This record gives sequence, C-alpha cells and structure tokens, in this order.
Amino acid sequence: MDAGSEGQTDAGGGGKRAAVIFNPVKQGVDELRAAVSEIESEQGYGPTLWIETTEEDPGAGQAREAVEEQVDLIISAGGDGTVRAVAEGLDGASIPVGLIPLGTGNLFARNLDIPVNDIPGAVALAFTGADRKVDVLRARVRRPDGKTESEVSLVMSGIGFDAAMIANTDPDLKKRVGWLAYVDAGIRAIPNSAPFRVAHRMDDGRTHRSRVASVLIANLGYLPGNLELIPDAAIDDGQLDVVRLQPRNFWGWLMVWRKIAWENRVLRKTALGRQLIDLTGGNKRREVVYSSGQSIDVVIDGEPQEFEIDGEEMGVITAARFVVDARALTVRVTEPPKDKPADEPATDDPKEVVEE
Repeated sequence: MDAGSEGQTDAGGGGKRAAVIFNPVKQGVDELRAAVSEIESEQGYGPTLWIETTEEDPGAGQAREAVEEQVDLIISAGGDGTVRAVAEGLDGASIPVGLIPLGTGNLFARNLDIPVNDIPGAVALAFTGADRKVDVLRARVRRPDGKTESEVSLVMSGIGFDAAMIANTDPDLKKRVGWLAYVDAGIRAIPNSAPFRVAHRMDDGRTHRSRVASVLIANLGYLPGNLELIPDAAIDDGQLDVVRLQPRNFWGWLMVWRKIAWENRVLRKTALGRQLIDLTGGNKRREVVYSSGQSIDVVIDGEPQEFEIDGEEMGVITAARFVVDARALTVRVTEPPKDKPADEPATDDPKEVVEE
C-alpha cells in the first residue's frame, strides 16, 4: 500500500470511497493524484485509498485488498497489463472499475472510448460515468513441462507470430514511439516466422487441424492505428472471437494486411465496398479465417510456441483453453450500456486440453 494512504478515513468526504491501483513507474501519477483529489469530495467520496503495483504483483493482490477495504470504486491507472491484473484480482466482484490509460497501447481503454492522454477527463469519467458490464476471457495454458496455469485476458491473446512479435519488440523503441514499435517488430519477425500446425475445437465441437502463423483469441476487434482486425467483435456479446492467420508466403502476408487495413477498415463500411470484396474474392481467401464461440481448445503439434496475453510476453506453451466469462467485469464508460441480455457463458470450467 502507498504510504500516503495510511490512516486515511472518509471523515473529510462522503460515505463512499475509491481506491486507485497505480503503476508507480508510469508518467502522469502526480497529475492523477491532483485530479482525484479535486473530484473525490465533489462526488461524495472520502479520501482515496492509493495502492501501488509491484513487479511481483501488477495488480491482482491490490484489487483483492481494495475489495477487502469495501471500496465503492476501483480506478486502474496503468496500461492493459494493470487493468488485466485488476480484473483477475476482482474475480467477478461487482465493484465498478474506472480506467486511467497510462500505458503504451491502452487497447482495452481505446475500445471503450476512454479518454487517452487526458488524465483529468479519464478521472472525471471514472467517478461519474455509466456502468457497463463487459466480458472477461479466462484461459488455462499448458507449459512444455506439463504444468498448467490460469490467466485472464481482456483484450487479445496470441499464439505464434503475434506473440513472437511482442517478444521481439525493442523496449527502448516502445518507450519512444509507443505502439509503432510493434510494427517494427512485426516487419522484422516476418522473414523468420515459421508456420506450425494446431488442432483446434470451438465449443467442444469437432476438432479441426490447420497450418497457421498465428492464432488470436480476442475479446474486442480494434488494434492501434484504428485497424479493425475483427469487424464483428463486441466486448459484451458473451462470445470470444478467434482469428487464424494462415499466409503461405510474403504475398500472403500482404493479403493479411490488405484484409485488416483496407477491407475491414474501409470497404466493409459501405454496401458498394462489400460488393467489391465479393467480386474480388476477398471473402473466399484463406489468409485470415474467423470463428467465434464461448470456448476454444488449441493444441500445438510439434515445438511449443510463443504466447502473449494483452500485449504481454508469457513464454511458450503447448496447449490452451479459453472460456468467456460473460459480462463479468463492470467498467465506467461515457455512454450507458444498451439494454440487451447477455449470452449464457460456458458452464464448463477451463480444463487442460486433451487432443482427440
């Protein structure tokens, strides 16, 4: 716990209390403190509880501490890794989470239209915004030694090329140019990327085998630069979306880029554009293949592959199972959510993948 929060009570404010879980190495913490101090009493909150993350615990333990303190609002201040850890620590608790984007990609915040590069605006939204329930993806992965680990994903996980790109990103370049460093890493990784074979099964259905460069399991559809990877993805639809990248050569990679940067982002927006996609065979090409459901099993044939979750390098794995936990996290957003029933979440627990 941050020393500045010791002994605080809500005597100076109202009956409610917020907790800020923050990464102390991020830029903007001083501005964040000032913004929170200015708005907390105006909104009927007592002095805020400030809890620092650490290298050993990036937010899960801090979220559990905030739950034990019975706070009314948790503010996650950091990048996608911080909010992911907070969601893991909440483990289904209904306390709303406000987002203060202080990371590089901030994909989760961007897909929810949270103000980026505007700390006072994001703080105001955290205290006054509408509550929206969004999906959480829960994963169980198997390591080469046979051990299994459980993880949480809010944005997107990748097996193969995507994860290798994350692993090869220059940290100094990332600090200087942000998400553009991933583009540099991707260009450098393509010549060395080797396809691999996977067995995959959606919703405990038939097992299919594919030769892929990467398998992406996503909770949302937009990438940095307003690139639309998955046009139909929704963060609260009770579904996870799977993308298999299957380029066979450099031309295939160009087709992947065409799909994401041109067809999805531009052509699909109009009826004429969709007709053009049909006429040029865009819907029949197999470089990018989509599927969706409430769970997926993936078993890797051959050598273990690199794995990443929400832009964080996670080592190598031999298998993974992802299950959607429908509308399990409450976040503060600008617009109130539409009234619609959530799809029923998968009822089976994440389990170790066994190839059929």
